[in-house]
Amino acid sequence: MIFNSLIPELAVSDIGRTKDFYMNVLSFRLEYERPEDKFIFLSLESNQLMFEQENGNWSTGDLEYPYGRGINFEMTVSDVEELYKRVLEAGIRPFRELKVSHYRNGDEDIVQKEFLIQDPDGYLLRFTD
Repeated sequence: MIFNSLIPELAVSDIGRTKDFYMNVLSFRLEYERPEDKFIFLSLESNQLMFEQENGNWSTGDLEYPYGRGINFEMTVSDVEELYKRVLEAGIRPFRELKVSHYRNGDEDIVQKEFLIQDPDGYLLRFTD
């Protein structure tokens, strides 16, 4: 396995609930886990995330829902429409529905399909094509 140079590790309130959500709803793959540490490493295509049930070891302050306020994690996937369909079928209400967005980068117009959801702890996830 090749590790990305940046892999966010997110504190979560319930590692089992997180594992279920990311694997069964979003189709992430379990790369490895350390059950004794309540830790999992997941991937979806080239996206990699680590999760650890909050234990105080890495905390810089009190955690309260929604976790990760002020950040969203943008992840590129090969079929954003299929992922969006799975999210809706799971009964998850999008934070932002699937739409085409335009972002200016100098003289270039970047166009992408995207939607946003919150995970069980409130982390904001943006999936794009």
